[in-house]
Amino acid sequence: MILFPAIDLIAGQVVRLARGDRSQMDVYSDDPVAVAEDFAARGARWIHVVDLSATFGEDADALERNRKALAAICKVPGISVDCGGGVRSMADIERLANAGAKRISVGTALVRDPEFAEEAARTYGDLLVADVASKDGIVRVNGWRDGAGITTDDLVGRLSRLGFRHLVFTDVSRDGMQTGIYAPGYQHIAAVAGFPVVASGGIKSLTDIYELNCLGPEVIEGAICGRALYEGNFSLEDALATAHGQGRF
Repeated sequence: MILFPAIDLIAGQVVRLARGDRSQMDVYSDDPVAVAEDFAARGARWIHVVDLSATFGEDADALERNRKALAAICKVPGISVDCGGGVRSMADIERLANAGAKRISVGTALVRDPEFAEEAARTYGDLLVADVASKDGIVRVNGWRDGAGITTDDLVGRLSRLGFRHLVFTDVSRDGMQTGIYAPGYQHIAAVAGFPVVASGGIKSLTDIYELNCLGPEVIEGAICGRALYEGNFSLEDALATAHGQGRF
């Protein structure tokens, strides 16, 4: 199982939000490249980077700071970057690919622009990740602020038929809250998709990572971990070991 330590960016700073709420933000670092280098030095091989300034439509200065940070993170030796946030056009995908991203997550645009979703899947294939956020079975979009009026199952089924084979599934009610994971939810989404998914939201302990890994590679491709790492609930080294089936429980 891939463990993705997370770097969420607002105006070039490393932050974490609670349930995606911009007003509930903790700043952890003003040097995202140093954070990425530390993750790499401690054994991470993938990093999940989200441009929250693009997601929230912030000003040009905030966007430029994030773009520079992302480009620099992509140059950190030994690291593959999975990134997203505000990706709404083919030009956005091309810009991130040129910056060196190995996977690019698309969220809101998959719902709001079905023709774009189809064209992107056809053009970029395995480079793309469907970023699906849900609350009470309904898809959330626009930085999780709005309901999309479509069930999670309907969207995931549609994306699978379009050819998406990577999917990050976030339970919005758990993200950034360290409430623990809900394993049956990921089992259900993987069954609907027909391929393993990346779990996001709620990890608070090594037990959560262990339980995800125990679901098996048919259900879980990876897990994104943010606040629990930054708050020191466990070390990245122990999280990686647990994700690779080497933890002791």
